Amino acid sequence: MGLNPESRARFNLERASVLLLEDSTMGMSILVQILTGFGVKTLHRCESVEEAQTTVQKVELDLVIADALGAGGEGYDFIKWLRQSRIEPNCFAPVLLTAGHTPRDAVSKARDCGAHFIMAKPLTPITVLERILWISKEGRRFVECDTYMGPDRRFKNEGVPPGTVGRRRDDLPPVVGEAETPNMEQDVIDGLMKTRRVEL
Repeated sequence: MGLNPESRARFNLERASVLLLEDSTMGMSILVQILTGFGVKTLHRCESVEEAQTTVQKVELDLVIADALGAGGEGYDFIKWLRQSRIEPNCFAPVLLTAGHTPRDAVSKARDCGAHFIMAKPLTPITVLERILWISKEGRRFVECDTYMGPDRRFKNEGVPPGTVGRRRDDLPPVVGEAETPNMEQDVIDGLMKTRRVEL
């Protein structure tokens, strides 16, 4: 999803409650400037995971923007904790993860800890806004199981990969056999046939 920088569309997030987890003073300053530019008035600034965890337990959040927090990756651990905390509604809040580098393994780690997106620094206002709008419109289902809690990691639902068995309730089996029962009652079928005009 790309936004035209010259668009006259207006976005105002003044009612949003946003948690920022960033240990760098400059990084925090940039995030604050970007979000206040979008109208956000309720910002919870946290410089450590402990501070962020305390905030999650006290206030209701609409969005979380967390940094990976360097090589240790404490930001990933915070997101995983958030998802597994069962502190509602915060455990379901949209999460954007920021990182200085986003190699493939970092993207996989962000996906697997329960983040919606990972954004590479330096951040620009238009990129942050695009990601916020994308999350608000995408409608990915939330998955809860023993090993993962977070947004559905599949962006496209193209079914189960060939040669594998589906693990989800709504996954169809690889081979669909003959129907065991009709999917419509006979009186419904008869009613449809009477109302349909057949031209010869």
